[in-house]
Amino acid sequence: QVQLVESGGGLVQAGGSLRLSCAASGSIFSINVMGWYRQAPGNERELVAVISSGGSTNYADSMKGRFTISMNNAKNTVYLQMNSLKPEDTAVYYCNAEASVGSWYDRGNYWGQGTQVTVSS
Repeated sequence: QVQLVESGGGLVQAGGSLRLSCAASGSIFSINVMGWYRQAPGNERELVAVISSGGSTNYADSMKGRFTISMNNAKNTVYLQMNSLKPEDTAVYYCNAEASVGSWYDRGNYWGQGTQVTVSS
């Protein structure tokens, strides 16, 4: 009942920047948390950053100071500004949302299809 569509991935050189966007749509009652996760081949999916509807944020240590997460509550859209990109940032980046559908107690986690970010040396 909630669809997440990521955009903004691509190929950049080390030190470059990208801005990812994720728009949520569907029968959304409210969104509690939105975030970004990433997964490189052979690795498990890991947290990049999350943001609550109240604006509280949390970042993985390796992303602190380089990445910034933000959310437009009115548009149900989350953004990830990525600066000073490194080759080790190469991964598929997935949007995630914890949302209530229909009513506040009908909560679930939803995932986007992912967008590829490739950082060359």
